Amino acid sequence: MTLSPPASILVYVGLDAVGDGLMKLPFLRALRSAFPEARITWMAGKGHSVYAGSLAPLVQGLVDEVLDQADVGSRIGELFGRRPLSGRSFDLVIDTQRRLLTSLIVRRIRHRRFISAAAGFALSDARPTRGWRRPPAMVGQLLDLATLAAGRPTEALAPLPADPAVEALAASLLPSGQTYVGFAPGAGGRHKCWPFERFLELAARIQAAKNVPVFLLGPNEAAWADDIRTALPDARLPLQAVDKAPPALTIALGRRLTAAVANDSGTGHMLAAADVPLVSLFGPTPPEKFAPAARRLTVVRAQDFGADSMDAIPVDAVAQALERMAKPLL
Repeated sequence: MTLSPPASILVYVGLDAVGDGLMKLPFLRALRSAFPEARITWMAGKGHSVYAGSLAPLVQGLVDEVLDQADVGSRIGELFGRRPLSGRSFDLVIDTQRRLLTSLIVRRIRHRRFISAAAGFALSDARPTRGWRRPPAMVGQLLDLATLAAGRPTEALAPLPADPAVEALAASLLPSGQTYVGFAPGAGGRHKCWPFERFLELAARIQAAKNVPVFLLGPNEAAWADDIRTALPDARLPLQAVDKAPPALTIALGRRLTAAVANDSGTGHMLAAADVPLVSLFGPTPPEKFAPAARRLTVVRAQDFGADSMDAIPVDAVAQALERMAKPLL
C-alpha cells in the first residue's frame, strides 16, 4: 500500500540525556530523509531533552519543534478526560518507548497513524513482517520504527546541520593540506578504555607514516595532554585550544579526519555522526547494543583476543583495522 507523506510528525520520547541524544541522531536523520517536507515535533514527555539544550544546534533542520518536559505519559488519569496536547493533531505519531501505559496515553493524541512497539506492536498501525526480531541496539530499534512509518527501508542520509562559524573554527584548528587521523582515548568509565599507551603507540605509527594524529580529549582526559605533546610533538589537540568545546565542534573536527579510532564513548558517537570511517573498540560492553551507527564501521572486540578486558586488544589488530578503513595510512 502506498502511504501519503505526512505533513506533521510527532516523536514521543521519555527524556534524552546527552548519550541518548547522540545515539538517536541516526534515527532523526533517517526520519528527515524519509519525510523531507514534514514538520517534525519532538516531545520529551517525562523529563528534559538535550535537543532543547546542549544538542539543539545538532538537530536544526532535523527537528522543527521540541516540546520539552511536556509531562505526558506517566499517570493512569491521562487515559481519561482531556486528550494530551489538546487542540493539536498530527498525521503521524511515533512512540519510541515500550511501556504500555505510556503508549496508551500517547495514542490518545489526535493522529492519523500511530507507530509503537509496545505490547508487541499491538497498538501500532503498522507492524514488522513475520519473523522480525527486535535489534539489540536502541538505534536499530528506532530505525525499524522509521521504516514502519515510511513503509520502506530508511537510511540516515539527511545531513547534520553545519554551523559556518563552527566549521570555520574546525578548519582553523585542522587546516587543509594534511591527512588527519583521529584518536578518542576516553570513555565514561576507565573499564571501557583501551590502554592509553597503546593509543600513543598507534598514533606514533600514524605520525611516522607522515600523517597527523589528532587527539580528541574531553575534560576528564585533559591530564593526558602533556603526555601526548611529549610523545608526539606533531599531534594536534584541537579541543584543548578552545574553552568548553560544544559537541558540534567535535563533529566538525570529525568531518576533517580521514579515519578515527574510539572507545565505546560519546565521542565515538559524535565521530559516527560526522560520517568519518571509524574503528570502534569494545570489551566489557556489548557492541551489538552500543556500537555507534557510523556509515563505515569496524568493531574490534577484546573477546576476539581471549578476554573481556580492553587490554586484551593488541595494537596490531587496531592498526590493521584502521588500514582497512582508509588506505594507505601506515
